[in-house]
Amino acid sequence: MSVDASLTGPRPERSTAHDVRQRLEHARSSRLTQLQALQETGQSADDHLAATQKSAIEGVLKEIESAFTRVDNGTYGICLGCRKPVPAERLEILPYTPHCVGCQGRSAVL
Repeated sequence: MSVDASLTGPRPERSTAHDVRQRLEHARSSRLTQLQALQETGQSADDHLAATQKSAIEGVLKEIESAFTRVDNGTYGICLGCRKPVPAERLEILPYTPHCVGCQGRSAVL
């Protein structure tokens, strides 16, 4: 079986601001759709699971907005903890992350 070279070939180190904005827009759109679907379920605000989900989605939306700000001010892709570049692979998976894996782990403990 052959492997598609486009899937295994070298990837660019850093994305352009346009590419980053597209990924962030997609992440924001997805979360807004999730939030709307959650609101359309008709679950009451007293429902603990629904409230927890809503809070988590709203938290990610705030992170996405912060990422747009970092793109605008030129600090996108720089870890807020150690000030080193966040690996491109991590940014592809979580385009709104403000931390490298090590600093994210340390901030979760604190």
